[in-house]
Amino acid sequence: MGVVISIVSQKGGVGKTTTAVNLSAALAAAEKEVLLVDLDPQGNATSGLGIDKTKLKKSIYHGIIGDADPCEIITESSIECLKLLPARMELFRAELELMSRPDKEKRLLNFLAHLRGTYEYILVDAPPSLSLLTFNAITAADFLLIPLQCEFYALGAVSQMIQVVQVLKRRLNPRLRIAGILLTMFNPKEDSCLQIAESAREQFSNMLFKTIIPENSDLKNAPAHGEPVLLQDIRSPGSRCYFNLAEEILNLSH
Repeated sequence: MGVVISIVSQKGGVGKTTTAVNLSAALAAAEKEVLLVDLDPQGNATSGLGIDKTKLKKSIYHGIIGDADPCEIITESSIECLKLLPARMELFRAELELMSRPDKEKRLLNFLAHLRGTYEYILVDAPPSLSLLTFNAITAADFLLIPLQCEFYALGAVSQMIQVVQVLKRRLNPRLRIAGILLTMFNPKEDSCLQIAESAREQFSNMLFKTIIPENSDLKNAPAHGEPVLLQDIRSPGSRCYFNLAEEILNLSH
């Protein structure tokens, strides 16, 4: 059975999609069969893998509302072991269309059930909000990965997310575990970054990944080229960090 890891944060700009794309690529480079699920209506993970959204016939929206099977939606990427369930702006409509359904928080869980035997890792890029789509990502997950940008307001957002997760775990997903909190956009030359990292260690010590993602121009520029950073420069600091994170994930799930 494949492991489902949802990458969640109600705060935007914390490196969530960057992590989803580059961690997926690093796991695929380790010859693991990986499916990246873009559950954000902005579709940035889809663009980050170089997929032209205007040419898609169907997206994850059609899957979770019940209008398409996975085989109609899954898209190839430029990495052999990495596939994608893409998203477009129409995914916004799913919130309204699913609201009256009794299984509204479990639509993604049920949709992915048939895929867990095919993929070793299924990574879900959730939207930056506490929305029905995010609740679906949490309900479907075995593990959560929570990015923490090295910035003051992001620290409070992680504490709030953990409280929400505890409620949803009791209500919807008792098997759920937090894989870890990932420090992102770290600049050791900035005192504020050092202070946030120290505060994070004090508050979440046993939950922090050893890997820290640096503030890095290669990571910032990779989405514009529609490629994970490792395809641009496998030796860059960003690539090395996501390979290290992938190793931590591989150890976590075995």
